[in-house]
Amino acid sequence: MSKVIVFTNENGGVSVCMPSNELPVEFIQRKDIPAGVQSFIIDASTLPETDNDFFSAWEQTNGVVSVNLTKAKEVTRQRLRVERILLLAAQDVAFQRAIESNSSTAAIVAEKQRLRDLTKLPDACKTLDELRSIKAG
Repeated sequence: MSKVIVFTNENGGVSVCMPSNELPVEFIQRKDIPAGVQSFIIDASTLPETDNDFFSAWEQTNGVVSVNLTKAKEVTRQRLRVERILLLAAQDVAFQRAIESNSSTAAIVAEKQRLRDLTKLPDACKTLDELRSIKAG
């Protein structure tokens, strides 16, 4: 199994050093990990690889890396904000056209509100799969 070095970085996130196996992992740990930082050599297969989309929500405790659900919810909110930018802009155009043609704007207003409310949905999620399932479009 492939070994990696993990440690909590100065920003509170997890840093993962993946040696090339040209040198012993213990040598790389001594050479490349900042002085005074506690680091751990672990098996790469123990990393939450299926959750790379939540990498910025990873936390490390005594060499065990896991995904913090609260942080993952914030990652999801940020993703949704990005996803909805163009969708909101399209609704703004549709709204303007509806006003110009004296058409109903009710459906457009409802869709814009749905897009605004998207960032509230992660609060009810209990799993990473539920967070992944939330889409803007």
